[in-house]
Amino acid sequence: MTARTTRFPLFVPATSPALIPKALASAADTVIVDLEDAVALDRKDEARDALAAFLQAHPDARVQVRINTPDSGELDADLALCERLPGIASIMAPKAESRGSLERIASLGKPVLPLLETPAGLLALAELTRVAGVERYGFGALDFAFEAGLTPDSDGGRAVLDHARYELLMHSHAAGLSPPLESVFPDFRNTERLYAIARRASDMGFGGMLCIHPAQIETVRKAFLPSDDEFDWAQRVMDASRRNEAAFQIDGQMVDAPVLARARRILALS
Repeated sequence: MTARTTRFPLFVPATSPALIPKALASAADTVIVDLEDAVALDRKDEARDALAAFLQAHPDARVQVRINTPDSGELDADLALCERLPGIASIMAPKAESRGSLERIASLGKPVLPLLETPAGLLALAELTRVAGVERYGFGALDFAFEAGLTPDSDGGRAVLDHARYELLMHSHAAGLSPPLESVFPDFRNTERLYAIARRASDMGFGGMLCIHPAQIETVRKAFLPSDDEFDWAQRVMDASRRNEAAFQIDGQMVDAPVLARARRILALS
């Protein structure tokens, strides 16, 4: 999987390198080794050293790395690590707010996946989504809620978070990026709620969802697959299109070029 086509990536702390091969062997289509939130401030050097040792011992492994923020004091060391290790295939940039910072990260020549996690980042989306080297975005709802002073599980908080999702989706499409990745869901044992959130994100147009536990992957995968009814509809549309040269009807609805394109997309996802 490339950064553009990833649908259910899995986070692993860099300070737990023993988990990386397990994550690579899981159903996750990308492993994100985290140097930021999952690593205590006094363990950043240890985390970088552990990741470097793993990738040097496993030269065929390919991972994505979430680096630290520009104001953390750790960015220079993180970028030096990303530059010298070919096993780091792409870079996730948290709390993206500055075009200059993203351009600096992109100058390494590896795909960049910024995270929308702050109001300032939201207001800068029109500019940041057009930075050369940025391939797609991810949404960090938990950080965004904190930075914006929201109550995440309230009606008002959800309304603001959905507005941020809308802006992220529209700016990503307008800039020609791959559909963004939905935020993590921290209660990994609640598969019913996870499925509902992932399915809603899929219906909104997100391209996948960030995972924090291997147990989430299968649920997220199913949520981002077309339903049996959608697959059946798409198959019937395509079958009928081979018998008709112009617009035609399926289930009482007209089928023209946009409907055919949707049917093709559903079958491709299936």
